[in-house]
Amino acid sequence: MAKRRIYLDYAATTPVDLAVFSAMRPFFSQKFGNPMSLHSFGREANDAVEKSRKQTADFFGCESSEIIFTSGATESNNLAIKGITLASAKKDENVGMPHVITTQFEHSCVLNACRKIEEQGMAEITYLPVGKNGLVNIQDVKKSIKPGTILVSIMYVNNEIGTIQPIKEVGKLLSEINVSGKHSKIYFHTDATQAINYLDCKVDSLGVDLLSMSAHKIYGPKGIGCLYIRKNTPLKRIQDGGGHEFNMRAGTHNVPGIVGLGSAIALADKQRNKVSKIVEKMRNHLILRITKEIRGVKLNGDKTKRSPNNANFTFQDVEGEGILLGLDIKGIAVSTGSACSAGNLQSSHVLKAIGLPEEESHGSLRVTLGKYTTKLEIDYFIDSLKEVIIKLRKIAGKHA
Repeated sequence: MAKRRIYLDYAATTPVDLAVFSAMRPFFSQKFGNPMSLHSFGREANDAVEKSRKQTADFFGCESSEIIFTSGATESNNLAIKGITLASAKKDENVGMPHVITTQFEHSCVLNACRKIEEQGMAEITYLPVGKNGLVNIQDVKKSIKPGTILVSIMYVNNEIGTIQPIKEVGKLLSEINVSGKHSKIYFHTDATQAINYLDCKVDSLGVDLLSMSAHKIYGPKGIGCLYIRKNTPLKRIQDGGGHEFNMRAGTHNVPGIVGLGSAIALADKQRNKVSKIVEKMRNHLILRITKEIRGVKLNGDKTKRSPNNANFTFQDVEGEGILLGLDIKGIAVSTGSACSAGNLQSSHVLKAIGLPEEESHGSLRVTLGKYTTKLEIDYFIDSLKEVIIKLRKIAGKHA
């Protein structure tokens, strides 16, 4: 008898929706032209790329020319942060070095991009703290702004604990500062990778100038994403080559991937309200049962301002990796944090940022649901989790 397999790690990646795969399939072998070619094969591929660009632009409420296809959110985040910094390097010598504001619990690709330009002496970086609830304080953003500030980069939804940041409020603050004319333009970037499935991502509503995302988080393929760049935003390319993507991103187009992104984002737009309600109801059921039936457990992050699919817990007297491996034996996939940091034995920088002691952060578990998750799976997971924790605590000499 085949072992039961349950996937509860949707924040790491999602399966490709069959409708998305169906849209992609012809572009692997039948419609294989290079979009930059002028013949009919190329035009056919280019039409598909531009259709997907339009689908993506419609989702974000922007113009098609403001969408740049990339290999994913990591590349998009690097292009946004480094591209703005390069474009602003000699903007105004009177205000000193360009200044970038971000938070202490961004995704590692944002933090590492910021550290890189900091190390290279290209910009000064302010890493804002977050509260114990995992939320950024608007006043902290306001206080951090200085004459040389060129960019604020704050993620929409945290990938580990699922907290929803006050992006619209930050956008409004920066808009007011920009309109006042007392400061040179401050651009606003958000990594919206974990928000696409569940939240309003219209760029004008958010007040952002730059937005990053990956298709594989929304039931699309891996290796493709995009960066929204508001018109007239100064950005220098960081990848040299041909004139692809409005001269912003060199490299032959990943046509099947781009078609998959367009199809997935159109599907996400259509299904969002229905899926959000179903997933949130299951997530609340999961949180209620776990906090009620297991001793020594704490939910990390704000109880209400969180993505509908995310629940991150800390369990006393047990290691998160031990729980993960015990559940994996039972065929259940969960996570102890970001998939990008899975090989890192250090405690989560996200949990550290919200003030969790190191010993507690090692007992964390991230459970993320998706549109294919069922209540039956949730209940089986919770029953299995209780068994694993009892066993691990008994081994450690702790009371279950």
